Amino acid sequence: MTENTDIHRLLDEAFRGVDMTADAQDLKEEVRANLIARAAELEEAGRTPAEAARQAVAELGDVRELLDESTDAAPTARSEGYAALQQRYRVKPKAGYVVRVVAYSLAAVVGITLAILGATGVLPLPVGAMIGMLGFASTALGLVVGDSLAQETTTNHPMPDNRAGGYALATFLAVYGLGFGMLVLSGAMPVWGIVFAALGVIASIILFAFLLSSQTNRHKAWTREAFAHEPPNRFEREPEVAARFGIYTVSIWIVTFAVIAVLVFTVGWWWAPVAFAGGFAVMMLVLARMLFGPDKRS
Repeated sequence: MTENTDIHRLLDEAFRGVDMTADAQDLKEEVRANLIARAAELEEAGRTPAEAARQAVAELGDVRELLDESTDAAPTARSEGYAALQQRYRVKPKAGYVVRVVAYSLAAVVGITLAILGATGVLPLPVGAMIGMLGFASTALGLVVGDSLAQETTTNHPMPDNRAGGYALATFLAVYGLGFGMLVLSGAMPVWGIVFAALGVIASIILFAFLLSSQTNRHKAWTREAFAHEPPNRFEREPEVAARFGIYTVSIWIVTFAVIAVLVFTVGWWWAPVAFAGGFAVMMLVLARMLFGPDKRS
């Protein structure tokens, strides 16, 4: 995507009349980088370059207030503390969003409950009905995740709709895959159903890894300033390490579900949880090693 040139013109207009001291110039360049990133997110969400630039600059507010805040932001952060800053910039949830999340959550609870009752034999539900209930619950949970990420919060700008939809799809695949696994383990579905469980979970892991590795910074300016003096973790310092961890995670879970399938078809399904726990333990060890292992750059 090409850089949005409207940002530079609108930013110059926003700083018109401001005494361009060294602090003001530093702030302008920092704001410029943030506005370019924000405009790119808005363009991904479907805005035209001109609309994205105008909205990004409008979200910026009065640059004079930003300049005043930037001169004493660090003392303010130290004196007020993060909780006080969070309260000052608090964004209230929208009523429509709250209603939707409650409705989606109730639908998920109903779907999961009916699927579990059917799988355990409490309700005489056919396999097709149980799969339908899992799909109902998975869709509801995916909508909760996607809708939540698309909202503005106290610390984050809203996520573009297409990216929030990606997280919703990844959640749907994960829950649906785990649901298929539950039906197989309970005996309500033949053992070949583990194939659908593995495909769903592996696809969700791949999608989650892609979304997380390609995520741009959504933090608002006050949040970035509050954490300006916090040391970055290794994934932030070395993006290539984060990318390798994503590849290792996908590989670990592909192998894990392959082992689960072999165990289910040979010695019995009761070994599947052991293989799953082993795969999870390996992933946690790899995560710890990559986050806290020796830094070759140093």
